[in-house]
Amino acid sequence: MAVPVFCNSCLCEPRNPTPRFSITNCGHVFCEICLQKGKKDECLVCRTPCRTLVLSKQISPDIQSLFMGIDVLCKQYSKEISQVSEFQERHRKHLLTYHKQKIAKLEESLKKVTQQMQQMQCYVLILNFLITSVPSRKRNVYSSYSLHSSRPSTSETVEAMEVDPIPSPMRKV
Repeated sequence: MAVPVFCNSCLCEPRNPTPRFSITNCGHVFCEICLQKGKKDECLVCRTPCRTLVLSKQISPDIQSLFMGIDVLCKQYSKEISQVSEFQERHRKHLLTYHKQKIAKLEESLKKVTQQMQQMQCYVLILNFLITSVPSRKRNVYSSYSLHSSRPSTSETVEAMEVDPIPSPMRKV
């Protein structure tokens, strides 16, 4: 049910022939007759400076909604709110899907890097073990070579070489 329109000065309602009604920017409604009696650009009720707008079907929807029934407005706005809510929900879901995919890729990368780090730690442990298990005499074989100006003798080279006392099945004896 629409809100009844009446003049805030004489309290008349629209009738045939209908005088035109206007609304002021201070929110008062007046019939054409009362507006002509009052001062120009001054509200007849609150006496503040104001502008008027003739009520018609061509006025903005915001002004028209002031005269609509609450039930009509509720239906109209609930439909708009539902549409906005559905749009925002789809938008949030899309964004959430994007971030879930991004997190999955990052977790996969983290897993690979962690595995690579574990392998490298194993290699470091093996290298440390090998370095510490080799006697210092064998590790420094060539350090004496670099100190001499001439080549080491054959006997020095043979002493520095490791010899496997068990023959290999692949080698010819």
